[in-house]
Amino acid sequence: MPAPGSPTAAAGSPRAPTWPAALSRSPSPTTSTTKPASAPGVAQAPPDRRELPPALSRMAAVTLLGAAQIRALATELGIRPTKSWGQNFVVDANTVRKIVRLAEVTGDDHVVEVGPGLGSLTLALLTETASVTAVEIDPVLAARLPRTIGEFDPEHADRLRVVAADALTLRELPDPQPTALVANLPYNVSVPVVLSLLEHFPSIRRVLVMVQLEVAERLAAAPGSKAYGVPSVKAAWYADVRLADRVGRTVFWPAPNVDSGLVAMTRRHPPVTTATRREVFACIDAAFAQRRKTLRAALAGWAGSAPAAEEALRRAGIDPTWRGERLSVEQFAAIAAARIA
Repeated sequence: MPAPGSPTAAAGSPRAPTWPAALSRSPSPTTSTTKPASAPGVAQAPPDRRELPPALSRMAAVTLLGAAQIRALATELGIRPTKSWGQNFVVDANTVRKIVRLAEVTGDDHVVEVGPGLGSLTLALLTETASVTAVEIDPVLAARLPRTIGEFDPEHADRLRVVAADALTLRELPDPQPTALVANLPYNVSVPVVLSLLEHFPSIRRVLVMVQLEVAERLAAAPGSKAYGVPSVKAAWYADVRLADRVGRTVFWPAPNVDSGLVAMTRRHPPVTTATRREVFACIDAAFAQRRKTLRAALAGWAGSAPAAEEALRRAGIDPTWRGERLSVEQFAAIAAARIA
């Protein structure tokens, strides 16, 4: 099931990328409803039909879970969505398709999905990737998922592996190692799950996760913005982050009280520094623990004293009267390095 805390794509149904305008547009009305007569013995040209993009056509060939199937599975398993595990299941196939499209996964990717729930997103991912490792904390959902995939998409069932575990404590996965994280994450653990998986699975190169919109905005925030904070800086240590799209609350069952956002991440090299990631993250935590204070004051406990904090800041080329919300992850790395120099 999805890890605790938000709508989960796991148990929800897919959502698809918006159809290209040319595919969804109705033909223009004509001035006459009478078909032109064809000349005898002259072959008529077939109607102009445009093919769907390959990814969409493959997903279209698989029955994705909708509201009726989701509720039927939940009834069969005696499941009522719970807040503690963030069970808000996606019941809109188009949403799932959109997630897969924006994730840009290919047949070479090995995806780790956290919180597959009843299998909506899992079904869509299996058609597009080499394999999906579904990490599910709920033992009932973990046991049912392989059977669901076998019923709805037997052709790709052998691409699925289910790991019954808490994603927050996950430290290893069987080979092949994941190249992408694609998931509808529980709101209350979304940031810790993303950061933990990026830390412990360096093979992950791309991320596309659905989280609470406010969390999505924080993850993607730039220095100096109102939403910028600890999640923004720590995510930037690992990757380039952007808000890929917004998702309304009506695509979930039960509907949450907030909208969701899709966050895309592309891994990059961390900042060059003599400090360790742990030391840099400790500096970040201290700076934002009292975010309205100047860095000299906010980092006093971390550095040992206010004068020591000021010395480290000046060595790093940072004005001690600034606040943490102005600094990039590279500047925090420079401060951490200056402290231990």
